[in-house]
Parts: sequence; structure tokens; C-alpha cells
Amino acid sequence: MSKETFFDAYVECALWTTNDESDESGGRPLDENYDPEDIDPKTLAEMRRECDEFYDANQEMFDHDAQAGHDFWLTRNGHGAGFWDGDYPEHEGKALTDASKAYGSSDLFLGNDGVIYGN
Repeated sequence: MSKETFFDAYVECALWTTNDESDESGGRPLDENYDPEDIDPKTLAEMRRECDEFYDANQEMFDHDAQAGHDFWLTRNGHGAGFWDGDYPEHEGKALTDASKAYGSSDLFLGNDGVIYGN
């Protein structure tokens, strides 16, 4: 089990599900033009803190750190997929969903300076 794998997958999913708002249709997903290195250090530190906390409290309920990191981002932000959608036993899926929702939603946005910030 790897906390780093969990975190990397969480950040990857965050960039994939967030658009750059470069046009009226919402623009392109951030992961097409940006990397984790483009995320504001304070935002990245907060993402790591939340991931480390979630991982430490819940890692005994998942087998695949990368999938769980991805599902943490999706579930906490209500993306329509995540821990609850059938890839986990029902009890663990519900517990992980509840734990994710306790963190509230988290959004990224692209600043005018080309740096990605969080709310």
C-alpha cells in the first residue's frame, strides 16, 4: 500500500475533471496542458494533507491505492462515480463515501497567472 500512489491518483483525477474555462463551452481539461507542478504549492500541500488524513483513516477498506485516490476526488465532489458505485463491498463503499463527503467539495481553477489554485 502506498500513500504516494493514492495522492498521485487523486491529483491526476483532479486535473482530469477540471476544465481551464478557456472558452464558453468550459474549455479543455487541465490535464491536457498542465501538470501537478503547475498547482500552487499551498493548494498542493492542502491536497496532500487531506489525502494523507483520508488514507491513514481508511486505507484498510481499499485494496488499490490508485483507484481509491481517484475515487476520493470523484466522491467528495459528486462526480457521479466513486466509492459508492459498485467496485467496493457495500459496507466499505458506504463508509468510504461517507468519509469522503465529510471533506466537502474541492475545486481547482486556473488563475490569470497560469497557476492552478484550489478553493
